[in-house]
Amino acid sequence: MFFTAESFAASYILQRVYFSCFRRARKKGPLRFLHFNSCGGYNNQQAALSPNLISCSRYGGYFCALQLPAMLQLQNGQYEIGGVPVQQLCEKYDTPLYVYNTATMEAQYNKLKNAFSGANTKIKFACKALNNINVLKFFRTIGAGLDTVSIQEVWTGLRAGFKPEDIIYTPNCVSMEEIELAVKEGVQINIDNISILEQFGHKYGSSIPVCVRINPHVMAGGNINISTGHIDSKFGISIYQMRHVERIIKAEKIRVNGLHMHTGSDILDVDVFLRAADILFEVTEHFPDLEFIDFGSGFKVPYKPDDYYTDIDEVGAKLTESFNNFCKKYGRDLALYFEPGKFLVSQSGTFLVKVNVIKQTTATVFVGVDSGMNHLIRPMFYNSYHHITNVSNPTGTQRIYTIVGYICETDTFGWDRKLSEVGEGDILAFHNAGAYGFSMASNYNSRFRPAEVLVHKGKDYLIRKRETMEDLLRNQVEVEL
Repeated sequence: MFFTAESFAASYILQRVYFSCFRRARKKGPLRFLHFNSCGGYNNQQAALSPNLISCSRYGGYFCALQLPAMLQLQNGQYEIGGVPVQQLCEKYDTPLYVYNTATMEAQYNKLKNAFSGANTKIKFACKALNNINVLKFFRTIGAGLDTVSIQEVWTGLRAGFKPEDIIYTPNCVSMEEIELAVKEGVQINIDNISILEQFGHKYGSSIPVCVRINPHVMAGGNINISTGHIDSKFGISIYQMRHVERIIKAEKIRVNGLHMHTGSDILDVDVFLRAADILFEVTEHFPDLEFIDFGSGFKVPYKPDDYYTDIDEVGAKLTESFNNFCKKYGRDLALYFEPGKFLVSQSGTFLVKVNVIKQTTATVFVGVDSGMNHLIRPMFYNSYHHITNVSNPTGTQRIYTIVGYICETDTFGWDRKLSEVGEGDILAFHNAGAYGFSMASNYNSRFRPAEVLVHKGKDYLIRKRETMEDLLRNQVEVEL
């Protein structure tokens, strides 16, 4: 079976249609498919038939992603983000620059809502992934709630217009004083350790409902630093401590209205997620007054060509069926919560940098850019892959480069990457930069944090100014010694 260029080139939103065809077609054997330009964006004008025959097999509930989503679109020889030329954005706002596209955020949100439409589903954006208040406001307007992990995120969410009842507060290792601040704001409290649960019961008894975060002892996630449901994780209360929890709840008359778990991010096996859900269902026998069950998130998005990603439709069908069956046994319908962060915003973001130098050694050609681990730490911290496109030279000859930053550390963004020939002054685009990019940025080496821009319905809006020396020194106090 052959797919035409039009099947691929429309937009990211049409991928659902494509993968529906793909699922049916794969039953008939290997597929031939069209490759798009290896610069990383869809090219309506230059799509050419790949000489390769590719057979993509299912793996643990995932499908191979044949091409990255169209975070960049190549139109008339220049790259665009949401209809706005990348070069224009760089000239207007300078580099380095984070750019987010609301169309992709909304598409991801709707994809998740549709996948779980068979249940009373509520999606709460995990704002630690991207905490700009304008992004929070956008998610509020399309119907999302908010997942927070600090009192500061709670305050930001309230300022963004979220109702307290639409915010869940899930901290770990914080003081009782911080939890009391969250209680005063009227948000849903989620407790993940026995000590705080007991203190909470002493103070509030049954007057304030609380959610309990369970650790199901399931190892899941793409990296040990983002796996949170295993036995050695600091997150949640062990399922083996349920008898202790039950005693505290009974003694303090605590009203538990929700159960929560989050096994990790970039889960590579849907069945692992479903097994953890079954464990959580079993735990509910200790909690007769539940109003919701919160499954966290962890849905994987593709970061590179031929990457795996979560088949949300499959997860939605299986988990919805399991959840509805559980509700029948429990005796009433509960709400089904999810707290996606990366899934909603990762593919919406592009990080734009300028090439400062091309440095050739005896073994490597380095591309040094005007950014580093101070702006995008994920490749160094998680060993994560971010696809890179040379937007200044869409049709150039492919060459091998190692892309590095300007920080006085080994801040390598990518080893031995094939890019269109790079020159000093070129603009490079890092894909999948919407999640845990700016929110993990720092002023290391006394560098300024970059500006942020939101593209909405074909228009670009500055949503965070680039920092200045005044910002860097604002809270420092000079003293005479």
